[in-house]
Amino acid sequence: MNPIHHTIESLDWMTLVLFLSMVVLALVKYLFGNRFLSFIILPFNNKYIVLNSKKGRRLLNWFHILLTLFQLINFSLFIFLFQKTFWGIPSYGQFFFFLITMGFLILFQLLKILLQYGKGVIFNTTVLISDVIFNKSSYFNYSSLIMFVSNVILIYILKDSKPLIYVTIILIVSINTIGLINLLKNYQKAIIPYFFYFILYLCTLEIAPLVIIGSYLKD
Repeated sequence: MNPIHHTIESLDWMTLVLFLSMVVLALVKYLFGNRFLSFIILPFNNKYIVLNSKKGRRLLNWFHILLTLFQLINFSLFIFLFQKTFWGIPSYGQFFFFLITMGFLILFQLLKILLQYGKGVIFNTTVLISDVIFNKSSYFNYSSLIMFVSNVILIYILKDSKPLIYVTIILIVSINTIGLINLLKNYQKAIIPYFFYFILYLCTLEIAPLVIIGSYLKD
């Protein structure tokens, strides 16, 4: 009976986490209907980025903050399901693993933003860095919609499906690649004078963390 009991507990907390993220997304749609409609077509139409890049407080507004919260919840849950599917997690420590993962992601993203702004201040490229951060975080927040759908399927329909995880990762990478291409296209004139610093930024704050995480998962 104990394994069944643990499975039910596991589903209970994951259901609550998914429900919380749904509440956050519903709140975003209710409070910011027009902006949400622009956001939902982001990979196909860059209108959301163009319009909001002209406004102040791009990162510190409730629309972006709530979407980032939605992203953190679903990214943490997706990492948990990834780990559980490929290497397994003891049932008694699953919720704790999720909380630790989410705490790590929050700290990592905050530290990353602070370092990016620090570079902007040092090299006098604060405006450009703000645009880069907003662009990248918007596309990554959009990726969390894919993560949410994948999480639901992995928990309730295709449990521990490795092919689904692979497809999800490919979609996430594709969406963020589109974002990077659009960023280079829209800001090429601004980036060219600081091309060396932009490459340095990509290597230290974008590629290096992925290499470290990939090495950890491989081990």
